[in-house]
Amino acid sequence: MTDATRVLVVDDQVLLRGSFRILVENEPGLTAVGEAGDGAEAVELARLHRPDVVLMDVRMPVMDGIEATRQICGSPETAGARVLILTTFDLDEYVYAALRAGAAGFLLKDAPPAEVLAAIRVVATGDSLLAPSVTRRLIEEFARRPDRDSDQDPVRNHRPALLTGVTEREREVLKLIARGLSNDEITARLHLSMGTVKTHIGRLLSKLAARDRAQLVIAAYESGVVSASDGGL
Repeated sequence: MTDATRVLVVDDQVLLRGSFRILVENEPGLTAVGEAGDGAEAVELARLHRPDVVLMDVRMPVMDGIEATRQICGSPETAGARVLILTTFDLDEYVYAALRAGAAGFLLKDAPPAEVLAAIRVVATGDSLLAPSVTRRLIEEFARRPDRDSDQDPVRNHRPALLTGVTEREREVLKLIARGLSNDEITARLHLSMGTVKTHIGRLLSKLAARDRAQLVIAAYESGVVSASDGGL
């Protein structure tokens, strides 16, 4: 079991938390390293156990899942952990904030067991869990919001600077990522090889200081590359 993917389960509902733990423990190649009932405990256990994946609830007492995600992803001690947000998914601002905090993706709490296990494996490999339909809804929801807090948001006040050094082709790839296209779909749309698309994505990750595909979607929104009126969303 030394090579097993280590999973920390975080939820304030005891029965649900226990169910996820049992599911993980019964799956070959996965092991549950602990359970936490709130965000503060999650941060503490993440530092103690160094999990590969954290199943993270959002609305919890003491410290919510967004702040816990921010602390886990932002600390050198636990930055290697991949946070998978558990949500009832009404696509509210909590989900968006969690992705900005460093989450690798999100998953419905009532997802079938096989889907939960597949999601854990996906994020454990360093990929992001953002289904195309979910990505499109995410962009639609937040791109249409007025910049009511722009005076307090330095990112929004310096949108052009966010894309400094990004080539036109990379910008095209970024836009398609934000629209929810997979790598295969991007290769077909732009008539590029898979290797070339992966190279562009790698450069985007580096230039935009993004952890993964999820944060590229956020960067696309914040830079103004995509908007609610963008065709195809």
